[in-house]
Amino acid sequence: MRARRATAKRVLTILKAALNHAFQEGKTNSDEAWRRAKPYREADAAKIRYLTAAECRRLLEACEGAFRDRVRGALATGCRYGEFGRIRVSDFDAQARTVMIAKSKQAKPRPIALSDEGAAFFAALTAGRPRTALVFSRADGEPWGASHQQRPLIEASARARLEPPCAFHILRHTYASALATKGVPMRVIADQLGHADTRVTEKHYAHLTPSYGAEAVRHALPALGLDAPPAASGFLSTFDAAS
Repeated sequence: MRARRATAKRVLTILKAALNHAFQEGKTNSDEAWRRAKPYREADAAKIRYLTAAECRRLLEACEGAFRDRVRGALATGCRYGEFGRIRVSDFDAQARTVMIAKSKQAKPRPIALSDEGAAFFAALTAGRPRTALVFSRADGEPWGASHQQRPLIEASARARLEPPCAFHILRHTYASALATKGVPMRVIADQLGHADTRVTEKHYAHLTPSYGAEAVRHALPALGLDAPPAASGFLSTFDAAS
């Protein structure tokens, strides 16, 4: 529902721009009708779900065969689902430890840097295979279709005790969130994800980055001793000592 409202808000913005242009060009006598149309409030509010390391391990253990490789590849690269279907053996550079996404949503090729673990994973998947072969394919060798991931991911989520079930895009959020919490710059994360600029990246992940202000607050506030039985004198003396 939130995604549909966000889409409706974007469409309304474009429609209003066109109507305002028509009004300015004298094609209509009034702009009152569309000025009354209001967009959904907070439809674009970022509500990002991502998996913890423990949840990632449970999910991978619950996946089977070629689909497990696909999920692991998503966690290693942060690729969009559609991008996976186009990755070929020749796109992996073992020496540079990168995977080249030749065609993406932004229509601009981008290299994705891999961790040591990610590079070893891709090396194992591509070893001895033709350069034109797809890195990720189904057990029968055929490419994954547009919705082939939904059922196995829902079933794996149930076995991994993930509620609500994990959607494939959550794997992308998990990848980006892991980078953000380690203090990786937003520009670097945006480049890895294939975002045109940092606006979308900051909207979704900036709140996860280490904050100097937050750390200063955590170090400055005194412990209240809440694990111990409450005592008014002890509570107040803690602040006295801090001052």
